[in-house]
Amino acid sequence: MAGLAALWLASPSWALSLSAAERDWLSRHPVLRVGVVPQAPYAVLDARRQALSGSHVELMNRLAAELGLKLAWTAYPNKTQLSAAARTGSVDVAPGLEQTPAGLRYWLFSGPFLRIPYKLVGRGEPAAALELEQLPGNVRVAVAEPGAAAAFLAANYPALRRWPAGSDRSALQQVLQQRADYAVVDEAQLNQLLREPEFSPLRAVGDSGATRLLRLASRQDWPQLATLLDRALSAMPASQRGHLYTRWVQAEPTPLGGSLSFWRRLSQVSGLLILALVGALLWRGRQQRQMRQALAAARQALAQREAGAEALRLTQFSVDHSTVGILWLNWDSRLRYANQAALTMLGCAEAQAVGQPLSRFQPDLDMDGWLDLWSRARSRGLLQFEIDCLRADGGSLPVDVSLSFLRFGGADYLVAFMHDVTEKRQARAALRESEARFKGIAENVPGLVFRLERGDAAGDPRLAFVSEASLALTGYPAADLLARPEGLLALAHPEDAAGLRESWRAAWREQRDWSWQGRILTRDGAERWADLRASARRHGAAGMVWDGILWDISAGKRNELELSASRAMLRDLAAHLETVREEEKAHIAREVHDELGQVLTVLKLETSMLELSLERSEGAAAERLASIKKLIAQTFALVRDVATALRPPILDAGLASAVEWQARRFEARSGIPCLVLVPETPLRLDDAKAVGLFRVLQEALTNVMRHAEAHTVTLHLQAQPGELTLSIVDDGKGFERRPGETGGSYGLVGMRERLLMFGGGLEIASAPGQGCSLTARLPLRPDEGEEET
Repeated sequence: MAGLAALWLASPSWALSLSAAERDWLSRHPVLRVGVVPQAPYAVLDARRQALSGSHVELMNRLAAELGLKLAWTAYPNKTQLSAAARTGSVDVAPGLEQTPAGLRYWLFSGPFLRIPYKLVGRGEPAAALELEQLPGNVRVAVAEPGAAAAFLAANYPALRRWPAGSDRSALQQVLQQRADYAVVDEAQLNQLLREPEFSPLRAVGDSGATRLLRLASRQDWPQLATLLDRALSAMPASQRGHLYTRWVQAEPTPLGGSLSFWRRLSQVSGLLILALVGALLWRGRQQRQMRQALAAARQALAQREAGAEALRLTQFSVDHSTVGILWLNWDSRLRYANQAALTMLGCAEAQAVGQPLSRFQPDLDMDGWLDLWSRARSRGLLQFEIDCLRADGGSLPVDVSLSFLRFGGADYLVAFMHDVTEKRQARAALRESEARFKGIAENVPGLVFRLERGDAAGDPRLAFVSEASLALTGYPAADLLARPEGLLALAHPEDAAGLRESWRAAWREQRDWSWQGRILTRDGAERWADLRASARRHGAAGMVWDGILWDISAGKRNELELSASRAMLRDLAAHLETVREEEKAHIAREVHDELGQVLTVLKLETSMLELSLERSEGAAAERLASIKKLIAQTFALVRDVATALRPPILDAGLASAVEWQARRFEARSGIPCLVLVPETPLRLDDAKAVGLFRVLQEALTNVMRHAEAHTVTLHLQAQPGELTLSIVDDGKGFERRPGETGGSYGLVGMRERLLMFGGGLEIASAPGQGCSLTARLPLRPDEGEEET
């Protein structure tokens, strides 16, 4: 196999053409540090020869030969440590990694140079190659989880019964133990494992469809290297890539006794045994042990020295490239060392800073001040302060300095860590200005400005800020309110405290703004009306903050209450006047009907008697009698109409009968059909309510006849528990209503006011071309409604 590798490396060059810039970059980086995780067949570490072999090793050797580079190999126990080395810049190239979102943070990946399929493995030889789609639903398939194969199966075959395993070896062992029927293993690992006698009963019986893509990963800060590796891989002949796959991945397992490597190893072991025997005869055991101990100690010391040197280089690299400025100061205040960040802050080169006294960059610091700093840092261990440094260009730079005492190499130093706080200082100034502006606004707002905070669901709300206007509004200074655990709840009137508390709880539950209006008590016990408005915002992970204002609305509230009382008095007066008017109408209707009716009846009888006495008369007297009788008949009709208009007698028969009677009169006068729906059982209803609802019906039908141009009208009187409704619906031309618009119609206003007298309401729904629906609602007492049958 070593001969095949040599022949492959000796194959003709790919004639990769490089630009001048690329050749220059390669000349400045002649050695690449390559990191691998030993795993057959990709990279195998020979402990005796301390040499690596495998597909990744051969590939990198070929690429290095093509690019004219040397390789320095480092083996890492696992991919975690390899990734950690990449983050610290200890590795330049890592062959054979799979591209992952996490790896993209510190690797640049090439295109895939090897595609390793995942095979379906089972016991014995199948009659034909199996496919995952052909497997029954009760078949168990073992697969290493987590891993690319497991993710592929979960995404593409969700119904497949996956049997999780810790590794590919464990997956094959579960098939041997019959805990799983098949296993999914990548081809390279499978060919390695099948060489072991334990797995000899197993065979690859099909392809899973999943593929493992292996790439070259290079450090992110060397994009030139990534480009060169990509070009070299693209230029590599397909036959050489196929050689890698055929030689290392598809190598067929051979029996233990028929393996050439087995006999080579056996001969090597035999030779070692013979040499050990000869050595035992020639050398004394004591000398041999001493030599081995000395050799082990030397190797260990060398390894420790190399590790220390590498750690020192990493430390120096980290310090030089840190974003924190670092200065080492001698006892005489002169700079011993300054990293790149400190030089950038000071605005000078290393030669201009090292050896200079600290007073060069801090003119106010004399030797006495420096010795005082030295003494305090040595006694306390750490000093922190903020100063303004003088830059080389004469400018000033605010820095935050942490000064600590350090003894190193038999000498004493002060180490200064500097942070540029320009933005921090600007932010502090902006914050102070914002706080001053906020305080000025809060103190001049005619009300109590506050901030209420609640950290989480388990915590209690607390006042974080209260403006000094609280003294004028409540009589309490801001400090007193902030010190009280109940906060604003302490101000609420006892009768309104529950409402204030519930309004805040609702704002907390719904994560919304907080509003409340009620009474508060000042420090001297005076009662005031207050209005609270606060805007909500998130605070931390689960907290809330309300920023708001509480102001005195006592004057406006008194006006509002007085206006409400005045409106109530006016409505009561209107109701009383309407009642008096209806009673007067009823009285006049009875007087007209009874008194005038009796007079007209007597007059009619007397006229009839006169006609009988003048039966034989002719001429003008007979005509005059006929005219008098006609006038008396017209007077009778007029009396009936006046009495009915003042108070329809049908109301005495009940509201339902009055609604039907009015509908029939409307049909006779307008010619518009009217559908009436009324309760079958009589209604118990207060007479004033019946009259009021009847007048609403009359006004509504009058409007339909005058304006609606309707074809049909529907009247629906309905008694429900606690409410009586009357609906008047027409199919006329309708109209458009705007919120708050009266339209100059006193009819609608009168209807609404009539209903408001009894605690009811009026609802109107209409649109152009869609008719109009008017619904009158009256509340019913428990003793009102439909009578029981």
